[in-house]
Amino acid sequence: MDKNTIIGFLLIAALLFGYSWLNQPSQEEIEQAKKYNDSIALVQQEMLQAIAEAEAIKAQTENVVTDSAMVDAQLKAEFGEFSSVAQGVDSIITLSNNLVDLQFNSKGGVLSKATLKEYSRYDSLPLVLFDESDNNYGIIFKTQGRVVDSNDLYFSAEKNSDSTVVMSLATDNGANFAVKYTLPSDSYMLKMEIEQEGMNNVLPKNTAHLDFYWNQKLRSQEKGRMFEERNSALYYKFVGSDVDYLSETDDDKETFNTGIKWLGFKNQFFSSAFIADHKFNGAEMTSSIIEGDSAYLKNFDVKTSFDYNPANAQGPSFRIFLGPNLYPLLKSYDKGLDDAEQLDLDRLIPLGISLFRWINTILVIPVFTFLGGFISNYGIIILLLTIIIKLILLPLTYKSYMSTAKMRVLRPQVEEINKKYPGNEKAMERQRATMDLYSKAGANPMSGCLPMLLQMPILIAMFAFFPSSIELRGEPFLWAEDLSSYDSIFSWDMYIPLITPFFGNHISLFCLLMTITNIIYTKINMDSQATGSQMPGMKAMMYLMPLMFLVFFNNYASGLSYYYFVSLLITILQTYAFRKLINEEKVLAKLKENQKKPRKKSGFMARLEEAQKRQEALMRERAKQQAKRR
Repeated sequence: MDKNTIIGFLLIAALLFGYSWLNQPSQEEIEQAKKYNDSIALVQQEMLQAIAEAEAIKAQTENVVTDSAMVDAQLKAEFGEFSSVAQGVDSIITLSNNLVDLQFNSKGGVLSKATLKEYSRYDSLPLVLFDESDNNYGIIFKTQGRVVDSNDLYFSAEKNSDSTVVMSLATDNGANFAVKYTLPSDSYMLKMEIEQEGMNNVLPKNTAHLDFYWNQKLRSQEKGRMFEERNSALYYKFVGSDVDYLSETDDDKETFNTGIKWLGFKNQFFSSAFIADHKFNGAEMTSSIIEGDSAYLKNFDVKTSFDYNPANAQGPSFRIFLGPNLYPLLKSYDKGLDDAEQLDLDRLIPLGISLFRWINTILVIPVFTFLGGFISNYGIIILLLTIIIKLILLPLTYKSYMSTAKMRVLRPQVEEINKKYPGNEKAMERQRATMDLYSKAGANPMSGCLPMLLQMPILIAMFAFFPSSIELRGEPFLWAEDLSSYDSIFSWDMYIPLITPFFGNHISLFCLLMTITNIIYTKINMDSQATGSQMPGMKAMMYLMPLMFLVFFNNYASGLSYYYFVSLLITILQTYAFRKLINEEKVLAKLKENQKKPRKKSGFMARLEEAQKRQEALMRERAKQQAKRR
């Protein structure tokens, strides 16, 4: 390369360098260019993200369409004509009157909650019979190999009026199945009616019944769980027949194929019952005790069915009782009905077997209700009721005391007979002479017992009445806060074997007073007995009985212990009054005068003497045979 060429290349390079140096951008121009490039990159990134999101939404939409189709197919396979109502949203509708608040849930079309307005729990909280967490019932539809539970379906809820709610199911083929609930004013009885259209196109035409189930965890509402549990049970009434119940103290199960009129879940003072206007076709019933749960007592479960025709526009109807176990109220539902049609809901109240129940329903409850009409203090009412009963029994009490007085004044003569015929070998002679003395004097040893035996039905009737009387619930008197429960003056939390399960963790004052009074009365009574000195073992037993009552009644209603306490006090006062009024010297003189007169023997004494003679003859025969063997 020659010199000129090299110089030419250098000049060109110098020119290019000079041009680049003179035309280089400023710092401001560099920053503007950078911002421009960054904005272009950002726009490109957003465009790419938007494209990705659009593609994702498109894919998701395609998946949703695919999943929805699959869900619809699954619902159709599982629920058949009910598939369109197998999905939905819960909604609550309320009916209320002055007695109850009721809530209905569109899920299942059921009564989901029942609250009694006029009552409260022992702790003053609202008294809720049940809510959707512990009560459930439903109808089973069987169609084309499918079993559909109404509780899995969403009803269309409509409140037609302040007293009526209609829950409707519109099936896929246009049929309609509706449950209409009606709550009258001033009533604890809810009406439940089935109305339908086109269900013969949904269910098999040979459908003759629908299965029905009802289960509930029975709530604890009272202070004394032990006693409340004993008085809670699953009740049922056979069509045109008796009311019965499952075991109150143990787990129990029964299955019946005969018609049942109603099924009831009973607490101590409140019940809920399903009543068929026609009948239930038998039932499988189960009751089990819930251990260690202070909120609940028992599990009740019922499986049954009722007659049903899918072609009838008006289906079966029922009534649901939700209220207190108040005898006048429950009895009022049978007013004007024939015996065969009566519900006998009053049998939810355990007033004892027929004899004792008759005393309570004919005598005790009417008097109690009458006094309650104008006296607000139930402690005073119990006092007046006790006085009335004592006045009714006064002739029997007087006769019993007179018999005891006769036996007492004849005691010296009986002791002379005992001395005259000592030893076991002369027991028959001694007994015959004693009975002959009683016969001539006109004293019957049984006449003192019979009046007391006649009083026993009333005592037992009261034993059944007071723990079942809802009128006493929450009623205070003196130190007792609630006459329907125990009146604790001292309590403890520690579990004590044998004591806690039977006696409880408290001491009831009325029960203690009743026991002390009973011991005093026992002493007075034993001191007045003609044969008391001959039976020291019996004395100990008689004193032991009041202590047993202390254990037995400690958990019972304080109203019952109060009644027995007042009754014993009146009896003691009567005893002292009789002692003042009856002159035993005159009684003895009368008996001695009777001994001098020829006296026709009573049938009882004649039979007793005849039995003694036969026994004596038998003993003589045995003695002869023993002598021959020797």
